Amino acid sequence: MESPRPSPDAAERLPLRERKKLRTREALVDTALRLFSERGFQSVTLDELCDAVDTSKRTFFRHFTSKEDVAMAPLHDLWRAFLADLETREPADGPLLVMLQEVVLASLDGMTAADWPERVRLNRQLAARTPSMEAHGLRFCQDTSRAAVEVLQRRFGLAGAEDLRPRLAMEVLVAAWHCALDAWADRSDTPTREALAGRFRDACAALPGCLTLRAGAGAGD
Repeated sequence: MESPRPSPDAAERLPLRERKKLRTREALVDTALRLFSERGFQSVTLDELCDAVDTSKRTFFRHFTSKEDVAMAPLHDLWRAFLADLETREPADGPLLVMLQEVVLASLDGMTAADWPERVRLNRQLAARTPSMEAHGLRFCQDTSRAAVEVLQRRFGLAGAEDLRPRLAMEVLVAAWHCALDAWADRSDTPTREALAGRFRDACAALPGCLTLRAGAGAGD
C-alpha cells in the first residue's frame, strides 16, 4: 500500500526529487477533482488530465492506478495514515474500539493541508454520482480493514482468524466513520477537519445505544 501523504513540514524536509514527485501527485489530485467536478467524471479522459498537469501517463501511473484512484486520494491518504499509526501505536489498557477511534482522530489531525477538507467534500460529491468511484472506495475500505485486522492480530496479541471480534471492531469503526462523513459532507458551510472530527465522535458515542435499540422504539427511547 502506498505510503501516507507527508505533512507540509515533513514534505519540506524531503530531498528535492521527492518534493517534485509530491508536487506532481498533489497537482494531479487537485486538477482531477476540479475537472471531474466541472465536467463530470466520465467526460474527462486520462490524457486530458495529464495534459492539464503537463505530465505523462507513465508518471500518472507511478502515483495512481486509475482515475478513480486519484479522485479518492484524499480519503485514501487518511486511511494510509491510520494504518501507519496502528503499526507503531503502543497497546492501550482500554477497549480496542476506543483505541481504534483514537487512531482515526490522530490520523485526521494529521491531514494538515489547508485544502484537505475541501478535497474530501468534492470527493464525496463526485462519488455520490459516480458508481465506479463508490465501488473503488468500497474495495479500498475492505482492503484497509483487512490490513488493520492483520496488524491488530500481529502487534497486539489478538487471536487468529477464528476470533471475529477484531474484524467486527473494524467494521463498527468504519460504519461510524461513514455515518460521520455523510453527515459532514451534507452540510452547506465551509468544511473543516474539526467539524468532521466532531461528527465522528458523535457517531462513536451513539454506538452503544445502537446495540440496545429496540425495533419500533420511539425517538425518546
